[in-house]
Amino acid sequence: MTNCSSMTHFLLLAFADTRELQLLHFWLFLGIYLAALLANGLIITAIACDHHLHTPMYFFLLNLSLLDLGSISITVPKAMVNSLWNTKVISYTGCAAQVFFFYFLMPAEYYLLTVMAYDRYVAICQPLHYGTLLGSRACVHMAAAAWGTGFLYAVLHTANTFSIPLCQGNALDQFFCDVPQILKLSCSDAYLREFGLIVVSACLFFACFVFIVLSYVQIFRAVLRIPSEQGRHKAFSMCLPHLAVVSLFISSGMFSYLKPNSISSPSLDLVVAVLYSVVPPAVNPLIYSMRNQELKGAVQTLMTRCFSEAIYCPSPPTVHP
Repeated sequence: MTNCSSMTHFLLLAFADTRELQLLHFWLFLGIYLAALLANGLIITAIACDHHLHTPMYFFLLNLSLLDLGSISITVPKAMVNSLWNTKVISYTGCAAQVFFFYFLMPAEYYLLTVMAYDRYVAICQPLHYGTLLGSRACVHMAAAAWGTGFLYAVLHTANTFSIPLCQGNALDQFFCDVPQILKLSCSDAYLREFGLIVVSACLFFACFVFIVLSYVQIFRAVLRIPSEQGRHKAFSMCLPHLAVVSLFISSGMFSYLKPNSISSPSLDLVVAVLYSVVPPAVNPLIYSMRNQELKGAVQTLMTRCFSEAIYCPSPPTVHP
């Protein structure tokens, strides 16, 4: 029997029991992590440095890349360290920090994707009012609302979860600290407060989901009314990356948290957790840059400039006596 006051650490779920597979997971996660850092870093730098990309769509994309960088940095480095050093331990404070930042950045990303759906709706369905409805001040306010809502959500969940007495040991069936896994360690009926907060959060998430769906219904109706094939292709190219990112994010998250207990298992939960916490931050830059010629050109220009500066080192001037 343990409780929050006496518990000093948690035990995370290992990816493998053999040393060879642990090292394989370390190198795999290291490659994914470095790729995500590089891709999101390039997008952030390209958007910040290219004044042609200082538009609402790219402003929100910059915020999305920042959230992706943060979210993948919460879980993957600790998983790599545990695989490399053959350990499962995470401190109580470290676990609380993981819960806070995970439930700060992931909901903020979901709210930002909702805002980006509104951006696409206005751009296609009300193009004449785009500059008015999505001015610089409005964009900053909407992005700040997404970040602020995620922060409030994280504070409530973290404070509520770690105030619950834990009586079922300290082993978590996940490779990072997640609220549902911590609630499994709670005493009888002590989790009902957190469950009520989860229900309220689920209602808000569902409202955002309905808003995204309705936005895209209107978008597709407007696109199909465009007479030229080139115009329809351009409109679809503007929307498909966001729609792909939203679909990946929502489908993996809903399957993880809403799947029936009859098909739940530690190995399946582990795979699904990787799908919604590791894959989207690494794949999102690829999705957005694949069909976006402006962003692709800005990234290529940035890489060419950096490469040129790296190989060109002018010799110092010769000083004659």
